[in-house]
Amino acid sequence: MFKKLFSKFKKNKIGKIRAIQSGKVINISEISDVMFAEKILGDGVALIPKSNDIYSPVSGKIDVIANTLHAYGIKTNDGLDVLVHVGLETIELKGKGFKPKVKVGDRVKVGDLLLTVDIDLLKDEGYEIITPVIITNMDDIEEIKTYTGEATEKETVIIKYIKK
Repeated sequence: MFKKLFSKFKKNKIGKIRAIQSGKVINISEISDVMFAEKILGDGVALIPKSNDIYSPVSGKIDVIANTLHAYGIKTNDGLDVLVHVGLETIELKGKGFKPKVKVGDRVKVGDLLLTVDIDLLKDEGYEIITPVIITNMDDIEEIKTYTGEATEKETVIIKYIKK
């Protein structure tokens, strides 16, 4: 009873996720990879990059870096798990073309450089360069709003969320 009575006074935690680089942001459901398009791993957006530098979309701690260097998990300061997955099927490259600028355990701020990737190499090897940015622990989210269109790295808000 008390929980319900006081729940209307509870302040929701609103958070923002910014563009990892300049480019076009599209709805996650528009990409060819079913795991992302059907939101099996979480919800978010995908960005079609224009440059080789990829920046942190949030402030937090680097939780995971795939041993193939194509995927980075960040635990935000408010407890969300954000995944930056560079390209589709790029796990097959086994790290070729990826140069991390952070390591597991590092603290990052919005706009810190996470990695550089050789976009031309990915294209030449036949990989899609589209880069999903998703929240993987959606059970902690009350509401999510995604934004599409042109984005400017480090500045444009691509996702807003209300945390439970």
